[in-house]
Parts: sequence; C-alpha cells; structure tokens
Amino acid sequence: MAIVGALLGWVLGSFSETALFLGGAVGLCIGWALRRAMRIEIVRETAVLSAEVALLRAHVNELMDAPRYRTDGVADVPEVRTTPRSIEPLVAEPSTATVAPEVVSQREALTDFDTAAGSRWGSPPSGDRVASVPAPAEPREPGWLASGVAAARGWLFGGNTIVRLGLVILFVGLSFLASYAAAAGLFPIEFRLAVVGLFGIALLGIGFRTRTKRPDFALALQGGGVAIIYLTLFGAARFYDLVPLSAAFVLMIAVCALGCALALLQRSQALAVTAFAGGFAVPLLLGGEGGNALGLFGYGTILNLAILFIARARTWRVLNLVGFFATFGIASLWGATAYRPEHFLIAQIFLIVSVLIYVVTAVLYTRATPGKFGNAVDTTLLFGPALAGFGLEVALIGDRPFGSAFAALGFAALYLGVSLVARRRQDQGLRVMNEAMLAIGIGFVTMAIPLALGARWTSAAWALEGAGAFWVGMRQARWMPRLFGLALQVVATLLYLGTLDDNVAALPFANPAFVGAILVALGWLATAWFAKETIVPGETRLARAYARGEAVIATPAFLTGFAAWWIGWLMEATRLYPAVERSLSPVSVFSTNVQILLAMLAYLVSAAAFQTIARRRDWPVAAWPARVSVGALWIGFVAQADRGGTVLSSPGCFLWIVALAVHGWMLFRSDRDDVATPGTRAVASASHVAGVWLAVVLIADMLWYGIDRAALWSTAWNEVTFLAGGVVVLAGLTLWAGPALRGVRAATRWPLDRHAVDYAWTAAVPIALGIFSGAAAIALFSSGDTAPLPFVPLLNPVDVMVALAAGVLLLWRRAVLAADAVPAGAALLASKRIWLPIAALGFAAANGAWLRTAHHLAGVEWEADTLLGNALVETGIAILWTVIALTLMVVAHRRATRSLWLAGASLLGATVVKLLVVDLYATGGGARIIAFIAVGMLMLLVGYLAPLPPKVASDDTKRGAVA
Repeated sequence: MAIVGALLGWVLGSFSETALFLGGAVGLCIGWALRRAMRIEIVRETAVLSAEVALLRAHVNELMDAPRYRTDGVADVPEVRTTPRSIEPLVAEPSTATVAPEVVSQREALTDFDTAAGSRWGSPPSGDRVASVPAPAEPREPGWLASGVAAARGWLFGGNTIVRLGLVILFVGLSFLASYAAAAGLFPIEFRLAVVGLFGIALLGIGFRTRTKRPDFALALQGGGVAIIYLTLFGAARFYDLVPLSAAFVLMIAVCALGCALALLQRSQALAVTAFAGGFAVPLLLGGEGGNALGLFGYGTILNLAILFIARARTWRVLNLVGFFATFGIASLWGATAYRPEHFLIAQIFLIVSVLIYVVTAVLYTRATPGKFGNAVDTTLLFGPALAGFGLEVALIGDRPFGSAFAALGFAALYLGVSLVARRRQDQGLRVMNEAMLAIGIGFVTMAIPLALGARWTSAAWALEGAGAFWVGMRQARWMPRLFGLALQVVATLLYLGTLDDNVAALPFANPAFVGAILVALGWLATAWFAKETIVPGETRLARAYARGEAVIATPAFLTGFAAWWIGWLMEATRLYPAVERSLSPVSVFSTNVQILLAMLAYLVSAAAFQTIARRRDWPVAAWPARVSVGALWIGFVAQADRGGTVLSSPGCFLWIVALAVHGWMLFRSDRDDVATPGTRAVASASHVAGVWLAVVLIADMLWYGIDRAALWSTAWNEVTFLAGGVVVLAGLTLWAGPALRGVRAATRWPLDRHAVDYAWTAAVPIALGIFSGAAAIALFSSGDTAPLPFVPLLNPVDVMVALAAGVLLLWRRAVLAADAVPAGAALLASKRIWLPIAALGFAAANGAWLRTAHHLAGVEWEADTLLGNALVETGIAILWTVIALTLMVVAHRRATRSLWLAGASLLGATVVKLLVVDLYATGGGARIIAFIAVGMLMLLVGYLAPLPPKVASDDTKRGAVA
C-alpha cells in the first residue's frame, strides 16, 4: 500500500518528489490499518490453538516428570556381585525389587493416560500441575504510535526485505529521473509514460515467471507492476489526453481482470486487493461528471459479481471489505453529486443487486470460516449492507408517502428471509449469524413503526417491544434478545426525550405525552423486575461479558423507569389547554407555582407507592426514590421561590402540608425497614439533616410572606427574617434533641432513638455558624429601621434578634457539652477559645446598638464616614468601650481571673489610644471634654474597684475552666 500510495501521489503531483513521499505516507497509513485489522483477526482465530498448545505442553512436562523416569520412589535393591563367566543367552528373570504402592498407582494412572492419548486431548494428569497452567493472556492492543512503527518495520523486514526496500529505492530513483527529464525537456511525455508503463509490464512479467521459485518476490513485483500500469493509464488519459477515456476505461478493466486472475492462480489476497482497488478506482479516475449511470453501475455490478465468485472459493475478508466500501462509497458520492430523477430505476436496481451480493458474501464467509464458538461472522458485511443500503434507499424513496417505512419493511423481509432459510439447515455453526440476521430483521420491523407513526407513540411501542424481547431472552436463556431489548428501550427513551415539548391536550391523562412516558416507564420497570432473577451466563466470551454488565442492570433500569414515570406526571401537571381560536395561545391548566408543587408531590407520592411495593415484594431498589425524597422538597422550594411563590400562598400551603406528611412517613418507614448498612445509615442521616435545614428556609419563607403582605421589604424586619428562622430551629433542636443526648428516656422515641446526634449536632452546627455570621453582620451593618413602629434602643428587631441569637448559641453549647457522649468534633465548644468569637459578637452588638441609637435619635446619617466623623458618635464609643472594660475588669477581679482582667485592660488601653489619637483632634470642644472626663473618672473607678488579681496559676486555670 505504501508503494501504491507513492505511485498515486507521484502521478497526481505531476511526478514531483514531494507528492511521491506524501503518497507513500498515506499509503503506509492505509496499509497499517489493513494489516492491524488482519492481525487482530488472526489473533482471535488462533486463540483456541494457543490454548491447546499450552495444555499440550503441560501434558508433555507431566510425562517427563513422571515416576517412570525417576528412581527416588523405588526401594533399594541389594547389590549383587557376579563373577565373570562365559557369554550365554540372556534369560529374563523377575526382579526382586519392591516398589512403593503409591508409585504403582502413579504408573497405572500414567498408563491410562497414555492409552487415552489417541484422542484429541486425552485425560489430563492427576494433580495440580496441569490445573495450574495459566490460560493464554488476551493480547494487549498496542498504541497507535507503536503499531505504526511495528507495521512499518514488519513491512520492511518481514518477508523479502531486500526486494521491498529495493522497490522503494527504485521508485524514488524513477521519480528523480522523470522529474529531471521533465525539467530538462529531454524526452516527450509520450516517451516518458511509455517507459513507465513498460517498466510496470516488465515487473509484472518478471514476477509471474518467478512465482514458483520465489513466491514472495514474485507477488511484490506483480503488485507493483499492476499499480504502475493503472497509474500510467490514468495519467495518460486524465492529465495528458494521450489515450481516450473510453479506451483507458477498457484497458483498466482488462488490468483488473488480469490481476484477479493472477491472484486466484497464486492464491494471493494482497494481489487481488490491489487489482480490485484499481478496478474500483477507475470510475473515480476516468468517470468524468458521472452522467453515464448505466455504464457506471453496470461496471460496478461486474466487479461485485467477481468478488462474489471469489468468495465462493476463498475467504478473503479484506477483499470483501474493499469491494463493500468501494461500492457503497462510490454510490453515495454519485448520489450526492450526479443523481437525477430519471436515474431512479437504474439506481434502484443497482442498490438492490449490491445489497444482495454482499449479504450473500457475508453468508459465504460465515459458512467457510470456522471459529471458536461456531463459524465466524463478519459483522461489517453483516450489518454494513443494512446500514449503508437502507440509507441510500431512504435517499431514493424517502420523499414518497411512507417510502421510508416500506424500505425498512423490505430490508426486514430480506434479513428475516435469510435467517429463516439458514435456520432450516439446522447448522449449529451458523447460529450466531442466524441470531444476528434475526436481530437485524426485527430491528427493521421496529424501525418501520416510527417511519409510519408519530414519535411519542413510537417510543411507547418500542419500549414495550424491548421489554418483551428482554422477557423472551430471559425465558430462553439467550443473551442477544435481552441485549436487543435493552438497546431498543434506550432508543425509545431517547426518542421520547428528544420529542418533549409543551403538552397541549384537552383531555387529562389521555394524551400522547402522558401515555408515552408511562409506557416507557412500564417497559423499564418490567425489565428491572425481570432482571432480579439470577441469569446463567452463556458459553461465548461475548455472552459472559454481557452477563457481567447485565448483573447490575436491574438498578439503572428501575431508576430510568421511575424517572420516566415521574416525567409522565410532570407532563400532565404542566398540560396546556388548546386555544379556542387559532389567534390565541394555549392556556395552562394550573398556575406556575401549582405546577411546581404538583410535580414535587407526584414524585413524593410515587416514591411512597414504590416504597410500599419494595416492602411487600422484596424489591429493595424500589425504595431508593423514597430515601432521597428530601431532595424533591428542596428542588420544589427553590423552583417555587425562583418563580416568586411562597409556602403560605393558596393552595400551595395545603400541597406543602401533604408533601411534608408524605416525606415524614417515608422517613419513618425507611428507618424501620431498611437494612442497617453504612450506606443506608449515611443516606438516612443526610435526609434528616437536610430536612432540618429545609425547616429553616421554610420558616424564613413564611416570615417573608408576612413581610410581603405588610410591604416591609426595606426595613429591619426583612433583614432579620432568615436569622429568625435559624434561631427558632436551633432553639427547637436544643430543647427537643438536647435531652436525648443526655439519655432521657422520654426523648428516645423515633427519630431521636437513632438520629439524636444528627439533629443536635450534625444539623445544628451549620445553623449555629449561620446564626453567628448573620448576627454579626446584622449587628454591624443594619440601620435598624423599625417602620411602622418607632425606634427604641435595645428593643428594636435588630438588637433583640442579636441578643436572642447569642442566647440560643450559648444554650445549644450547654446542651451539647451536657451529653453523655460528646459528639465527635464538639471538644472545641469546651475550650476557652470558644469565648473569643462570643465576646467579639457581644462587642459588635454593643457598638452596633450605639450606632443605631445615634442614627435614629441624633439624626446622624447611616454612612460609615459620617458616623465615624461625628463627635457625638466618637464620644459615645469611647465611653462605651470604657464601660465594657470596667465591667470585664470588675468581673475578673471578683472571680480572680487574671486573663479576663487583662482583656478588659487591653480594651481600656485601646480607648486611651483612641482618645489621644482620634478624639483629641477630630472632635469638638464640648464632646472632647465630656469624653476625656468620663473616661478618666471611669478609669479611676476601675483602679478602685478592680485592681489586678494575683497571679495564681492553679486558681486562675481552675476559675477559667469554671467560666
């Protein structure tokens, strides 16, 4: 192929060296691909022989190691001394040696083995020696780079290396000579083409004469000669107009026939491939515009009949593939560029004849090619005519009424007819081919349905047909019908999903969208139910590979069926009523928010129903949707909130009550019925935790509903809504699940009997973090607008909610630390460091309260620069910090806690620095005087009431731990 490509590139590139090398590279790639395909086929066909050789070697090794060749098992024979005597005839005497019984049994076993060795295998020797012989490993597919290098090396150094290398060098030299002659104008083009053609004829003649003495050398020369003659005729006719196209056409046919005859004579597939490749290339090289359809298709039919004739005597798969791809490739190219309506009859006849030829060729190949499990099947020739032929047939008659449907039925009749005829022969070797033919025929019958009916009804029919095929395969213990059934259901599902659109129907449930989805779901659910049974794998390698995949198909099949079931109910929930007049648009039966909630409720009710089936029919996978029902609640809430809906809107509130009740009931049954495994426990815990988090957003959503009705979106009431939801839920978890952590008997009923830690710790930790972050943000950045109520310091929604948040956090910490077994990760709550963020929150809350008071009562604008630049605000901050420091230091002095006193002293020092750096220059006279006097008096009070406690390590540590 490298030589043919080099020659083709040389001629097409006007005899240039660059075209020579490019053509050789392309030809090398094509040859590598063909060689790789042939090697894979050879490895597959010789796998059985390799196993037999390995087992035979094991038998030979066993025989060589047998006791008859050893003396370690024979009793010692007493040494007999003899004296020389005259030579007499030897008389056999019985040996007095004693042989161990186990050695006798081994020799008898070996004698039995030798007796049975006349059969193909013989009986395997006893022991573990033969049983331990490993089976030959499957050959690994090399990478494309390694395969390319190996292919080039195999072509160059395999067979007669010198001849192949010489041909390459010779072609390069000829290209240089032709290029030099053309550049110098030494010879006319007729002479140059004649020399090249005569050289090809010489190669052909020399190769034919040496065919018996040097077969490899002869075939290489003949292949090169045929290629040179082809390309010489092509160049003379196409580029230089030295030979009429009709004459070149006839001559190329003659060259093809000659190459075919030589290939049959010498039994060379490579030579036949070269001849037919050139023969099929003739229409492409010399065909002009393709207007002579009769001549083109007549010529192609003759070549295909020749390939069919060869297929009766030779199983040359590569030749068959070359003819198939060339025939349908040329037909497709001609149909795309030169077809006209008047060519319909000729094209139809040629297509029918070509499909028949290659289907018969596939049957002949199967009959003549034995394999490991029956005769080998060429899948390309078996499926290729169906795919390529049907595509061309649809292109011919697809625009006619039901033309594609009738085309599918025609191909179905062909393949089913061939399968029926082959079945009557009752040849077990053709069983795989018969099943493939039957599958293709059924596939075309199945394909005829959508070509004649609507897509949604087609998907429903295919889904049921696929479930039926899977059931038949289960009953007959055959894997191919089951595989076909699964594939058909996959296609049906994709077809239905691909045609999803608005469900415009006047009648509820009796519409294609709903019925189609339900039928697709029933097919998958039935398949999942059938797949529960234990399936005995087949004997072939493909059957065993399919069985491994089918062993896990039950779960994906059920989940797909459940999804299709829910999609059907979703289509019904979003159904549109047809418009009364054409100028109007269809009208939704339900509002958008109700559609979302109905879809959510459909999932929950369906999951509960399948959970009941799972309990009663011992079908564990049917309970899976119920385990993740909280996900449906979350999706429903997010979708509803995105559309502007709320939980308390009517009739959404009633749907939410039903949905939450169904979810709680499924949680209860899942905890009661599911087998306790790490996976089910993790899923159950996640469901309970996610339910708690959902409660936070539901409470906040209900509060937002009230804010929306009162038009309070721009006030502090809206800002504390989410924080209020978290505070309520965390307080409820602390009061409800906290006692369960301490082992209180009344608080250990479901769900606290198994999920107390999930509620009191796992679900509460993110809520506590959210409360802390939200309280700090609101305390610092909320202006505290309490409209329509007046602002009251410390009794406004911001300050009250921040105080409640801090109190709930402390209450939750106390409940967790009081548990009989402190949850993992809760040790941080018992350390001193936990007081740092709590103290920071309190400090932020105090400063925020003063800023809001100054904003509302003193009229200071709520802007950072304005607040920090106001003399009254700065004076109040200085006094506030001093009061906080005084409080800390007094408490520390009474408790003798040195670290707390130092914290207060640090804050007092920061106040003094603020007075000297900020207030001394930024504030006015009166404010500055008040700030300095107030801070100074408070510092005197600190010195009197709270001097530094003594440094007693043990007491300080003890009191700090108590604190």
